Amino acid sequence: MVTAEELAARRRAIGGSRDLQALLGHLLERARPVLERMPSIPEHKALLSTDGGVCPEDGTTLSFDPWSPTAHGCPKCGKTWTGERHDRHWARSQHLWLAERAAHLATLAALGARDEAPAAARARDILIAYAERYWQYPNRDNVLGPSRLFFSTYLESLWICNYVAAAVLLRGAGHLDDAAARAVSQVAEEAATLIGDYDETFSNRQTWNNAALAAVAVWFEDEELAQRVIEGPTGLVAHLMRGYGRDGMWYEGENYHLFALRGLLTGAGWARLAGVDMAADPRLAARLQRALRAPALSALPDFTFPARKDARFGVSLAQPMSLESWEIGLARLGMTNAGSKTGDLHDWLAALYQAPAPAPEVFDSYLHDAPIASRIPHPVSRTRLSWWSLLEMSPELSGDAAAWRPQTVLLESQGLAVLRADDRYVSVECGPYGGGHGHPDRLHLTLHAGGVHWLADPGTGSYVARELVWYRSTLAHNAPQLDGRPQPTGDASCECFDEQDEWAWLRGRFGNVARTVVAGPPAAYVVDVVELTGREDHVLELPWHLAGRGEVDTKGRWVTDEIADEFVTRTERFVPDAGGAIVIRHTAHRAQLTAHLAFEGELLRAEGPGPGGGARERAPFYIVRAKGRNVRIVTVLEPCAAAAGVRAVRSSGDSVEVETGTGTDRHRFTGAEWTIEHAGGVSRVLRGAREIQPPFTPLLGLDAPIPVVAPAFRVASPPPLDGTLEGFELAEPLHLALEDQYRRSEDAYPGPDDLSAVAYAAWDERALYLAVDVRKPDLVVRPADAQPLRLDNEPDDIHSDGLQIYVAGEDREGRAAGYLIVPEQGDRGDRGDRGDLGGRGGRGGRGGRLRVRTTTDTNGEGKPDAVRGGWERTDAGYRVTGGIPWPSGVRPHAGARVRFDLIINEMLPGRVRRVGQLVWSGGGGWVWLRGDRQDPARFGVLELVV
Repeated sequence: MVTAEELAARRRAIGGSRDLQALLGHLLERARPVLERMPSIPEHKALLSTDGGVCPEDGTTLSFDPWSPTAHGCPKCGKTWTGERHDRHWARSQHLWLAERAAHLATLAALGARDEAPAAARARDILIAYAERYWQYPNRDNVLGPSRLFFSTYLESLWICNYVAAAVLLRGAGHLDDAAARAVSQVAEEAATLIGDYDETFSNRQTWNNAALAAVAVWFEDEELAQRVIEGPTGLVAHLMRGYGRDGMWYEGENYHLFALRGLLTGAGWARLAGVDMAADPRLAARLQRALRAPALSALPDFTFPARKDARFGVSLAQPMSLESWEIGLARLGMTNAGSKTGDLHDWLAALYQAPAPAPEVFDSYLHDAPIASRIPHPVSRTRLSWWSLLEMSPELSGDAAAWRPQTVLLESQGLAVLRADDRYVSVECGPYGGGHGHPDRLHLTLHAGGVHWLADPGTGSYVARELVWYRSTLAHNAPQLDGRPQPTGDASCECFDEQDEWAWLRGRFGNVARTVVAGPPAAYVVDVVELTGREDHVLELPWHLAGRGEVDTKGRWVTDEIADEFVTRTERFVPDAGGAIVIRHTAHRAQLTAHLAFEGELLRAEGPGPGGGARERAPFYIVRAKGRNVRIVTVLEPCAAAAGVRAVRSSGDSVEVETGTGTDRHRFTGAEWTIEHAGGVSRVLRGAREIQPPFTPLLGLDAPIPVVAPAFRVASPPPLDGTLEGFELAEPLHLALEDQYRRSEDAYPGPDDLSAVAYAAWDERALYLAVDVRKPDLVVRPADAQPLRLDNEPDDIHSDGLQIYVAGEDREGRAAGYLIVPEQGDRGDRGDRGDLGGRGGRGGRGGRLRVRTTTDTNGEGKPDAVRGGWERTDAGYRVTGGIPWPSGVRPHAGARVRFDLIINEMLPGRVRRVGQLVWSGGGGWVWLRGDRQDPARFGVLELVV
């Protein structure tokens, strides 16, 4: 944002700049449809669902047309679809688009452009229209934080940033009367209350929440609010200094780096108006400069960012929304730091403007008309950016930009090692997991060469699709896993990194698995060595997701096999005719990649979802599998078809021989050194052993929870488990009736009269027995035959009154068994005998059946068919009794301690999503993003007593 004096200076700058004049003309043209007629204000709060905004026939995202609130076209099949789900999906984009248009029009008015009065009037119309309707949108059924217009707080923040920007610009230019200003103030105050109630600490989303609150603080001239959101413990300055690592990259990876960076720049603009100029502080300016540079260091040769962590696949960094971040960032640094050299950032920006034209992308955060643009012009132009750039970007680009030549680099805090040679790009993930958006893909290998993304990080598709589980699995990446299970959550480390002449190497480690990658000149091969060392036998699996199509050149045959994964089909195992390395050749876009595999084990191939969330597009991949205590898989990758290419690969001990058309190269390696003896007699030694750096930890330090403890009493025979308390010892119950045990999505804890529970625990050698007496006047139980909610990929039964129960051994490394239990309505007394854990049926209307499923974090440990129990309605609520079989990690005996937790889900009439839950182990806070999962670190303890 800008002051009145800066607006006047900007008018003069526009008059002397061809770029700014052309951008002004573009924005005037884009404003014409909105000036001609008032756009529709959505009737609905936006809804996140699996089917809204998606073509029912081919799964394509429906086009966004701001002038069509009820008819939504599919760009693939050409059909038009209607329905409330589609309308409410459209509402999300429309709310954001309208706030952008208000800021867009207000900018034209404030700069005194032609059509100044109509632009101001239409911007004011949009502000008033929302002021009249804002309270009609309910703050309920949210996915991630309080919100009226949307389903998540961060979207409300994005919206209010533009809404307040429009109001500030109109007020500064004398186009906002007192009545309109009061209406804006009412909306801003309510939005700030919602946003301020939900501090996400160091989430990328909190950057936008801070920006929104900073905007509101400027609107109200609220110094206390401004200080809190700018300089507070989780404010904008803290995000800049602690959210971006030593290498400048946001801790959640490139995708969220770009999102948080734009939010930070937006917030920094408001902070400057509040008296805190981040670019004027040398320490903050240096950190901002590193943040602007970081995506350029890891960018792929085609100017897309690697789809690491929860990122979309194949997104160009030359999108207007990203270009604006560099334009504004450089302008801020250049304006404040006269004479400072931002150097290669100017080269980088110039290169982006010459990059291949990107396909238009739809972004929740800043639509910038992308959803309705048929094609972004090539070269991408400064004259097609937004109102924000018109207000702040430099009038002209530097005319002395050099060619952009990225180098081999290790991003320290990310632990991302990138080895470059001309257009060949090799990288390995050997750093921290990456927060809530991290993937179990430590030591994942990426290869881009010859214009082809041969080995890609697949990215993440829709958060509400079931296939999200695949994209967040190790098997979906080119990363090692043990014993057929995804990697556990944890950090990897880079042990060695060095570059000598045209050769470079790195060695990363994750647990007892190490990966070493050595890359030579651009036309040379790449050596990859994955090693497992340990005291026990393990099965090491290394997936290879090669682009294009190909076949195994080695003679042999394929036989049918199986991989136990719901997303994997058509599995086969290769049976070679003879020993030695196995050769695979793939072609894509007239280029070829050859992989020479030297290992002792077996090779499989299968099909799984393709990269980028394209679950309907199946893609072949390979898995190298070997078993033992000390296992080594050697792969030589040859991304070209040179005449002097690789002829054979042999691996023995700590050496690899690569026979080429010009001789044999011998590679010898130890833990901290790699020696290359070339066929011509020249040797090189790569070293670069690194002292392991402490991981970058941006999150606020949280005290480890002190576990609550309660007894479970031994019983001589199983209780009836028919919904009564019969057979349970009623001394020393577990209580759930405290405010700090409640997680909410709407209002604070309603009190024990409206929601509370008392539970009783018993045990024998076969099971843990529970009786849970819930006090809740309105019982809202989801019927078994209810239509699927299609909201997201969480189980529908969390949106019902019911229980979540978790049991695990005392060893914190052991896996937990979790169960989601919902009473079945309408079948009292019709249960019958349920087996050897007790639970006799009938009994005069008692013993209604339970619907039981394992929670999504159980990983095969739970046995829902073995859970026995029943329930009944009580005067104050309902009671559930059940027998939970002991998981494999529990050996029940008197004096044993069992990790345990109990959660009571709360549903209210008229809601789509649950409103809260009581948690025995405590924790309070909010219910969002938890689904049917519970962090085992928070479990309480049951002591098994006689």
